[in-house]
Amino acid sequence: MAAKILIVDAELSSARELSGLLQARGFAAFAAASANDGLRLAYQRQPDLILLEAVLPDRDGWSLCRQLRELSDMPIIFLSALSDRDAVIKGLELGADDYVAKPYDGGVLVARVQAALRRSPRGNLSEELVFKNGDLRINFLNREVWIRDALTHLTPKEFSLLAALARNAGRLVTRADLVSAAWGDEYSDATDSLKLYIHYLRRKLEVNPQQPEYIATVRGVGYRFMKH
Repeated sequence: MAAKILIVDAELSSARELSGLLQARGFAAFAAASANDGLRLAYQRQPDLILLEAVLPDRDGWSLCRQLRELSDMPIIFLSALSDRDAVIKGLELGADDYVAKPYDGGVLVARVQAALRRSPRGNLSEELVFKNGDLRINFLNREVWIRDALTHLTPKEFSLLAALARNAGRLVTRADLVSAAWGDEYSDATDSLKLYIHYLRRKLEVNPQQPEYIATVRGVGYRFMKH
């Protein structure tokens, strides 16, 4: 079966040209012209790899990359008109597997796509995770959290932390990985803030925050989201 490639780029002519190139090389390519349409297509079509422009009309590709990384380890390659050093570093720090500047060489791009697919774990996007027989539901597409059938407001950082923990339920997540998920790699000194936000999350999620059922502390290392 042909690998599915999602192109997220507002420039229709560029997206058509790239789709033709990929289809000629045996891939199944389809496109979205905005970040929000790209996110919806990612859920609906479950692509094997995403080619992502940083400049989009509704919100930037950086935020979409960050959101996708909360949901899946699928390969993401920035293919962008932004080619300066800072843009490349930012894209890679957000979790992209590669960064290709426009204009690009078609043969080189296809080779990078193939290399990223070989390294890919081929995991699917999970639109919703459910814990404790439905007491906690996390909808990643809408960024909604339902606790005991009540919609609960989380700040963007709280949601990012919860997503990083829930996607790794049962496994230890280090403090460094959680700081990176919520604040970015450039904020490696945000450990004190992490403790505070974990406290906020427990107040919203737990029946008794002093005896947490969801977010367990692994002293000196990080946190574990408990499966039920």
